[in-house]
Amino acid sequence: MSGGSTDHEATVRRLERLSWLLDSAIRLPGGFRVGLDGIIGLVPGIGDLAGAGLSSYIILEAARMKLPAGVLARMGLNVLLELSIGIIPLFGDLFDFAFKANRRNVRLLNEYLGQGR
Repeated sequence: MSGGSTDHEATVRRLERLSWLLDSAIRLPGGFRVGLDGIIGLVPGIGDLAGAGLSSYIILEAARMKLPAGVLARMGLNVLLELSIGIIPLFGDLFDFAFKANRRNVRLLNEYLGQGR
C-alpha cells in the first residue's frame, strides 16, 4: 500500500509543478506572476481551448487518484469558469491571469489528500 502513497506523492509533485508553470511561472514587474495558460489564452479562438485541455490533465490525474466526485466537479467548474470568461476579449485575458484555476485545483487536491499547502 505504501507504493500507492509514493505514487500519489510523485503525481502531486508533478501536478504542483505543472500548475505553477501554467499559472505562476513568469514574474512581472511589481511581483505579479502569470503562467503559460494565460499567455496561451491570448491566442484568439484556440488559445483558451488549449489552456483548458492542459488544465483538464490535472483533473484527469485527480480522478485517477480516486478523488470524490464533488471535488472533481469543483475542479471542473474552476476550469469551465476560466474557459467561459477567458473567451471574452481583454477582460477574459485579465481574468485568466488572475484566477489561476490550476493552482486552485492543486490546492483542492492537496486539501483532500491532507497535504494542504
